[in-house]
Amino acid sequence: MVDMSSYAAFLVAAFALCITPGPDMMFIVAMGGRGGPRTGVLAAFGVACAMSVHTVAAALGLSALFLALPTLYHVLRWAGAAYLLHLAVKAFRDRAVPVEEGAPAGPGRRRAFWQGAVTNLLNPKVILFNVSFLPQFVDPSLGHVREQFLVFGLTITVMGFCVDGSVGLLSGRLSALLRRSRRVARGLNIVSGTVFTGLAVRLAATPK
Repeated sequence: MVDMSSYAAFLVAAFALCITPGPDMMFIVAMGGRGGPRTGVLAAFGVACAMSVHTVAAALGLSALFLALPTLYHVLRWAGAAYLLHLAVKAFRDRAVPVEEGAPAGPGRRRAFWQGAVTNLLNPKVILFNVSFLPQFVDPSLGHVREQFLVFGLTITVMGFCVDGSVGLLSGRLSALLRRSRRVARGLNIVSGTVFTGLAVRLAATPK
């Protein structure tokens, strides 16, 4: 169903993309910094689940709607930017209380999952990425085009979760040590809010 030489080339390209810092990775670092290692990992899992939704949409041809309906693209883009600004405001307003050993910090873990998922789902650039990147490795002559889409899409989703989950875990462990200090905890919230604001501006300011 999938040409192995194409799949090997895809693995190399996908790994290069996954380890390159981008909006999702920065978001996960910020979440781990606010809530600790489990929060960072769950934010990464939320992003991965949203990526699997994008993959299925691309396989079904739904993502092509954004190429035919530019207005829909811009509506989703502004919705995503507004949501990121909402998260930024919450981070800036968070009163940094020092965290006791084993106590939860920052956003709840379940909330971190949903925030990661919603942030990724509201990013139309991720949808267009699936439309432009995955077809490069799909070989129509082999048939089962939809299944090929799913194989490539789920592969990069799992690979991305492994990388992003590790990043979220490491950033969370570091923040857990630093959050014993109220001043440092407050600084981490400010950094997280700044990251969310930057991602919102980036999404709003680059329409294509």
